[in-house]
Amino acid sequence: MTGKSVSTDPSKTCQLWEIREMGDFPKTMDLQALCEFLHQKMKPYEDTVPDVRRALEYALVPGAGQGGFVLVAARDGRPVGAIVILNTGMGGYVPEHILLFVGVDPDERGHGIGGWLVREALDRCPGDVKLHVEYDNPAKRLYERVGFTTKYAEMRIPRGCA
Repeated sequence: MTGKSVSTDPSKTCQLWEIREMGDFPKTMDLQALCEFLHQKMKPYEDTVPDVRRALEYALVPGAGQGGFVLVAARDGRPVGAIVILNTGMGGYVPEHILLFVGVDPDERGHGIGGWLVREALDRCPGDVKLHVEYDNPAKRLYERVGFTTKYAEMRIPRGCA
């Protein structure tokens, strides 16, 4: 038999790096590398590198109504997936947390890394969590499997960036 053996339990084959502030990055990764990783691995649903950077700076620099955390799944010191959670400083009508980004290396998709990251992140969130996902994004099925439901339609008035 040829090919690589794939475990269905990423917790047995991957390290989990938890980053809550700028000083928590492992030696093999920095803020810019994480921005580029997420930008590349979320394709075709990616955000721009500057938008990803602003979100990470919000998550990793705690302040009133700010903060959050990042989890990175790594294999052999190389990131294979990442998730970003933001704190809203709210509760009730606006959940306490937003699952903002999930990115998994395309070569690693289908091996449970995204689901593992989502479950690990949810375990670290003491309150409700919301997310935005496009209807045609295949990750929508993952979010539904872990328990997310659709309660509202999001509506926006696009006015450009500030």
